[in-house]
Amino acid sequence: MEQLIPIVNKLQDAFTQLGVHMTLDLPQIAVVGGQSAGKSSVLENFVGRDFLPRGSGIVTRRPLILQLINSATEHAEFLHLKGKKLVDFNEVRLEIEAETDRVTGSNKGISNIPINLRVYSPNVLNLTLIDLPGLTKVPIGDQPLDIEQQIKGMIMQFIKRESCLILAVTPANTDLANSDALKLAKEVDPQGIRTIGVITKLDLMDDGTDARDTLENKLLPLRRGYIGVVNRSQRDIEGRKDIAAALAAERKFFLSHPSYRHMADRLGTPYLQRVLNQQLTNHIRDTLPGLRDKLQKQLLTLEKDVEQFKYFRPDDPSIKTKAMLQMIQQLQSDFERTIEGSGSAQINTMELSGGAKINRLFHERFPFEIVKMEIDEKELRREIAFAIRNIHGIRVGLFTPDMAFEAIVKKQINRLKEPSIKCVDLVVQELSNVVRICTERMNRYPRLREETERIITSYVRQRDQLCKEQLLLLVDCELAYMNTNHEDFIGFANAQNQSENAVKAGQRHPLGNQVIRKGYMCIHNLGIMKGGSRDYWFVLTSESISWFKDEEERDKKYMLPLDGLKLRDIEQGFMSRRHMFALFNPDGRNVYKDFKQLELSCETLDEVDSWKASFLRAGVYPEKQTDQVNGEESSQSSMDPQLERQVETIRNLVDSYMRIVTKTTRDLVPKTIMLLIINNAKDFINSELLAHLYASGDQATMMEESPEEAQKREEMLRMYHACKEALRIIGDVSMATVSTPVPPPVKNDWLASSLDNPRLSPPSPGGPRKATPAMSSVASTGGSRAPPPPPSSGRPAPAIPNRPGGGAPPMPPGRPQGQALPAPLIPT
Repeated sequence: MEQLIPIVNKLQDAFTQLGVHMTLDLPQIAVVGGQSAGKSSVLENFVGRDFLPRGSGIVTRRPLILQLINSATEHAEFLHLKGKKLVDFNEVRLEIEAETDRVTGSNKGISNIPINLRVYSPNVLNLTLIDLPGLTKVPIGDQPLDIEQQIKGMIMQFIKRESCLILAVTPANTDLANSDALKLAKEVDPQGIRTIGVITKLDLMDDGTDARDTLENKLLPLRRGYIGVVNRSQRDIEGRKDIAAALAAERKFFLSHPSYRHMADRLGTPYLQRVLNQQLTNHIRDTLPGLRDKLQKQLLTLEKDVEQFKYFRPDDPSIKTKAMLQMIQQLQSDFERTIEGSGSAQINTMELSGGAKINRLFHERFPFEIVKMEIDEKELRREIAFAIRNIHGIRVGLFTPDMAFEAIVKKQINRLKEPSIKCVDLVVQELSNVVRICTERMNRYPRLREETERIITSYVRQRDQLCKEQLLLLVDCELAYMNTNHEDFIGFANAQNQSENAVKAGQRHPLGNQVIRKGYMCIHNLGIMKGGSRDYWFVLTSESISWFKDEEERDKKYMLPLDGLKLRDIEQGFMSRRHMFALFNPDGRNVYKDFKQLELSCETLDEVDSWKASFLRAGVYPEKQTDQVNGEESSQSSMDPQLERQVETIRNLVDSYMRIVTKTTRDLVPKTIMLLIINNAKDFINSELLAHLYASGDQATMMEESPEEAQKREEMLRMYHACKEALRIIGDVSMATVSTPVPPPVKNDWLASSLDNPRLSPPSPGGPRKATPAMSSVASTGGSRAPPPPPSSGRPAPAIPNRPGGGAPPMPPGRPQGQALPAPLIPT
C-alpha cells in the first residue's frame, strides 16, 4: 500500500520533466468549521511548522490552497511569487497576511480568490489541503451584510467535489448539535462517506465534563467517527512553543485523561494523519485503473499524429529530402483519389467535391447552361421570320429558303461558345479547390506548400487556355459545314409534314411521358396554412409534376400538368436560407387549387439549378421580358399564313439540327476538358512536379518548418513520451494492494425515540443494538412511556472496534511517548 504514493510522485515527475501539464485527481482536504475552532492549528500540525496567521476573530479571510509535496528539501513557494523559494516560514506567514490584505483590505474583509501555497518537505505526504474562512454570523469591520451567505458559498464551492475530504472541525467546549461544520458536511455528503469529525479544544472543557460520548460516536454518529486533537493555546503560540513539543503534550494529555486513555490510539494529530494517508491511498488505488485507460486512449490518439514525425530530425538534410518526397507522393495519391473517387476515411460527407463535383458540372450544370439558351421560343421564331423575309427581298417567296436555315443555325451554334467556356472555368475552379485541399498536409512546410500550389495552378491555367481554344475550334468546326445528310437530321420533307401538323408556337416537343427527375422539395404555400411549408417527394415527367408524402410514392397528394407553365425566381424570405422558385401560368390562371403560383424551394443553390435544368428538359421555361413582341408576331402570323408555314418548317429543321449539334457538344466538351486539363494535370503532378520543385529554389529553405508546426510537433512528441513513461510506471504497480473499506452507514433512527430519555445510549457503529421486546413494542406502537433506564453501574460499554474487553488499549510498538511528528505514518 505504501508503494502507491511514490508511484504518483513518479507520475508527476514524469510529466513535469517532459514539460507536460497533467493533473492527477488527488483528493483535496477542506478544513471546515466556525471561527476560532482551531482549523489553522490542525493544518500546521500536518506540516510541522508555524506558517499561518493566528489570532482571535476572523483571521483566514481568503481560501488558502496548501499543496504539500514530499521532497528532500524543505521550502515554500507561492503561485503569485513564481520562482521565489521561502525557507523561513515566518516569511510565509507575513506573505499570506500581506497577500490577504492586498485583495481584501486590512479591516476584516473577505474574498473568494484563493492563495496558492506549495510546501516542499520530507515530512509531508502529497496532499492538497484547503484552509477556509471560519463560519461567522455577524459582520464586523468592512465585511458585507451577507457575510454568512458569502462564506457558506465559498466553502460549498470546494466541499461539493467528490474527491474532497471534509474535516468538520468543532471545538469541544461548544454544543455538538450546533456545529455549523457538521451541518454543511451533511448537505454535500449525506451518506457520510467523506466526512471526518475533528474535535478540538478538549483541554479547555470545564472540570467534570468530557467529550467521551462524542468521540465514541454515540452523540451524533458519523460514518467515519470523530478524532480528538489538542492544539497549542494562544499563549503557547505567542510563546513560540515548538510543534514537536505540542504533539508530545497532546499524546500525554490523552494517555493521562481518565475519559480518553482507553481510546488514545485513535486520538491525536498522528492518527488523523494516518486516516488521511489511508484515504489518499484508497483514492489513488481507485483512480489508477481509470488513469491507465485514459492514458492508453490518449496514446492511441497521439500515435496516429506522431506517425508522420517518427523519422523527422530537423537538423538532417536527408530526412528533409525524404519528407519532401513523401509529401509529393502523398499529394499525387490524394489528388488522384479525389478525382477518381475512393472509399477511404477522408471522404467528404458534407458536400460534393473533387471528381463528383466535376461530374455534376459535366452532366447537370453544363446541359442546364445549354438548355437555357434555347428557351426563348418566340424570339427564335421572330428571327426566322425576319430572315425569310429578308432573303426573299422584294419578291414573294414560293419556297422555303435554305439560307434562312443556315443563318439561324449558325447563330444558334455560335451561342454554344459561352456555356462551353463557362464549363471550363467551373472545372478549373474546382481543380484549384482540390489542389488546395490536397496540399493541406504540407502545412508543416509553408514554403513548400506555397511553391507546390503555385506550380500546379500556373500549369492548370496554361492548360485552361489551350482547352478553351480547342473548344472554340470545335464550335468553329460545326459552323464551317452544315451536315444536312446527318442520319439523325429530319430533312426538308419531314420538316414540312411536321409543320402542317404542328400546333401553336411554344408547344413543347413530345418526349413521351418519361420520368425526368425525382427528389425532395419544399412547398411553401400549403392549403389553408398560407405561409406554411412542408417537404414532399416530387416526381417530374415530361408531361406533369406529382408530389407524394414519401419516397415509396404510395400516397399521391397531387398531379399538376405542365402545359403552359413557366418558371420564375422568388426572393428569399426574411431569415430564410432556402433558395426558392415558382411555377405559374402566364395567362393568370390558377396553378394549384386557389393559388396563382406553386412556390418551391431547396436547401442549396446547386439543387435549385439542377431542378430548373430538369424543368427545362420537360419544356417548362423561365419567364422572359420579350412578351411585348406578341402583338407584332401575332399580326405577322395572322397576315401571312404561308410565311407562318415557312417559319414552322425552318423552326423544325433548326430544332432537329441543333439537337444533333447540342448532343455532340454535350459529349465532346467534357471529353476535351478531361483530356486537356484534368488528365494532363494528373500526369504533370505524377511526373514533372518534383522536377519543377527542385528547379524552383533551394530545398533547405523550402523545407523550413513553420514555428507553429515545430512547436506543435515538440509538444506532441513530449506528450507521447510522457504517456508512454506514465504507462510504464503504472505497469509496475501491483494493484493487489490492501485498502480499508468505507465504514458501514451509521444507524441513527434511534435518535428520535431517545429524545425522551437523553441517558439512553445509542448503538455502537460496530454492530446493531439488541432491543428488548418491551422496547420494541414501545418503538413500534409509538407510545410515550419510555423504557426504564438501565442501571448506571454494571452495564457493559458498547462494543468498540479494536478494543478488547474494557481495558485501555495496548500501546503500539515502537511509539514512545512524546515522539515528535516524524515522516507520515502508515497504519500498522
